[in-house]
Parts: sequence; C-alpha cells; structure tokens
Amino acid sequence: MTVLSKRITRLSESETLAMAQKSRELKAKGYDVINLSLGEPDFFTPDNIKEAAKKGIDDNYSFYTPVNGYLDLREAICKKLQRDNSLDYSADQIVVTTGAKQAIANSVLCLVDPGQEVIIPTPYWVSYKDIVEMAEAKGVYITANIENDFKITPDQLEKAITPQTKLFIFSSPCNPTGSVYTRNELKALAEVFDRYPQVYIIADEIYEHINFSGNHESIAQFENIRSRVIIVNGVSKGFSMTGWRLGYMAADNKIAKACTKLQGQFTSGASSISQRAALEAVLSNPGNTKHMLAKFKERRDMVLEMLEDIPQIKTNIPQGAFYIFPDISSYLGKSYDNNTISTAKDLCMYILDKANVAVVPGDAFGDPNCIRISYATSEDLLKEAINRIKKALDQLK
Repeated sequence: MTVLSKRITRLSESETLAMAQKSRELKAKGYDVINLSLGEPDFFTPDNIKEAAKKGIDDNYSFYTPVNGYLDLREAICKKLQRDNSLDYSADQIVVTTGAKQAIANSVLCLVDPGQEVIIPTPYWVSYKDIVEMAEAKGVYITANIENDFKITPDQLEKAITPQTKLFIFSSPCNPTGSVYTRNELKALAEVFDRYPQVYIIADEIYEHINFSGNHESIAQFENIRSRVIIVNGVSKGFSMTGWRLGYMAADNKIAKACTKLQGQFTSGASSISQRAALEAVLSNPGNTKHMLAKFKERRDMVLEMLEDIPQIKTNIPQGAFYIFPDISSYLGKSYDNNTISTAKDLCMYILDKANVAVVPGDAFGDPNCIRISYATSEDLLKEAINRIKKALDQLK
C-alpha cells in the first residue's frame, strides 16, 4: 500500500482547476458546457511576442537558462518597473519564474518558518492558503465583504498583526473579486506596516494591465516599506500568455538571492523560449494591449447588467481583472428534486448539472457566500451562460 506524506494529503486540489476538469470531462461526453471557471484570456498572444519566440528558437536558445533568468530579461523587467510604476530595481533584485505562482511559493518558503503567521485578506486567490500551509505556517484571515468592495481597512490589518506575524499576501487587482486598491488605500495600509518592521508584504500584481480605474498603484511605491515588499507579476494575463508559464518577482537583494537558491533546487531556470517571448512583452508599448482591456470592460458591464435581472444575487462593480464575485447566499437553503442547496459548491454543481455552465464556489477563495464568474470569454458565450444560470436559479424553490 502506498502511504503518501501528510504534506500532500493535507493539500487541497485547486478548485478552479477541478471545475475546469469537470467541464472538460462533460464536454468530452458531448455536453454543451460553457466554462466560466478559468482565469484565462480568450485572446491569442500578440504576433510580435510570438515572432520573438520563433526568433529565439532560430537563434538556438535551447540550453539551460540562468536560474534567476536571462540578464537581458531581468534588465528589461527593471525598465518596465520604472516605465510603468516609477520603481527603481536592479537586475539582481529580479527573479524570473515558471509562472507567478512559483514566485509566490518561492517567497513564502524563503520567508516563513513553521508556526509563524501569514495574514491573508479574504476573499483570496485560491493558492495562497495552501502555499502557506505547505510552509507549515498559520494563515490569519481578514474578512472583507461585498459592502466594502472586498477590501480590508487599516484598522482590520492592525488588529490582525501579532508578534508572530511574518508576512502579508494580497492581490490588486484582485482574483477573485476584481477589486482594486487606490493609492490612498494602499498608503493607509503602508502606514500600518511601517509600525511593524518584522512584517513582509507579497504584492500579487499579475492583473496590473487589466485595470478599469486608471493607472495601477503598487504598495511598493512607499519608500518606508519598499525593502519589505515582494512584487509578483508576469505575462500571463496582460499579454494573454497563460501557457508560456512565465512570471517574475522584484524584491530586496537578500530575498531575491534566497528565492534563486530555492528555485535552483526545484525547477532551475524558466523556459528559454518563454523568456525570449517575455522580453518582447515587457519591453513593448503597454498600449498595444488596450484593445483587450476595452473588451474586458465591455464584457464586465454586460454581465453585471444581466446579473441585475437575477433576483437575490448581489454584486459590486469590480474595477479590474476579469471576474465577478456575486453574493449568492440568498439561494442557500433552497431546493430542487428533494435536494437542498446547502453550500456555494452545491450551487455550482447544480448550475453545472442543470445549466451546463462551470463557475467556481467562493469557498475556494475563503468566502462561502459567493461564487466566481470569469468573463474572459466571448460576449455570445457570456450571454448564453448567464441566461442559462438565470433559468436554472429560477427553478429553485
């Protein structure tokens, strides 16, 4: 009998990937399933980026890469951070990773010891919790509700910090809520962190370029806490490059060096061809992808308008990413065919079964009263999906 480690048996399966798998299985059986579970842009990678990858192949970039990434890519990321965010970093403060998820895992494992506390605002991206648990740390969760646009307050943050607190992880724009922290909101949080020099901050900025509220604001802009901020970003969302698996982090030299050391034992350097493509992406004019941003905003507005016609669903207006995180708690306790909808997961399975639409339960993100709907697909599919969801919910008693 195979006996697996406690570490892996405690680890949860990613709910977003699980719903996507269920969707694929039903499609394979001939069901007309619309998948709104994955956070994946439906646009193709821009041609100039694909050409850079092809040139990388022709130029024989086929050997092992430096663990922390090619120097020219790390220098390009520094230029991007200065150009887009007015932040000064040197190449030795950059680590290129196999997706932004690896940058987060590297940072957590390099900073946190067993038993230390990591503060995570709820709702949170699905993997934060499990990465912290793999590090044998304790997650401390601050609840942000829909009435507050799913954003925490400085007072909530201060009350959550203890002598055991080592790390704070958040995303802005946020997955799963689409919420975006303003400069003033980040400044207020930074003032709290300034009083607790033992606390480091992971700022997940992977949705930087999908922001409907104006310029992206980074908490790293505040000099008094800059050395304790780890910026995590990548090319997956803003440049429609999810399959290229290319992320990066920017941090204090000691943290970057530690993450390089850890990565050298796990994966070594990221794909050579992905790095050549990413070089083109980060150096290209950010305006080249504005058409994607405009389309995402149109879809957001359309889905919000359609959801208004569904009774008992509550929504806010997300200012970034490509998700809506509606409160569906009014449907909990309703029933169909002698079955009761007790949880958000029950509701998602009901929607998948009755409407052939895949969405993700909010439990996966720490909020059992919500579901996550991704609008990173065509308007026609979104219209059909929301109409199907409305029809299915109307049948609940």
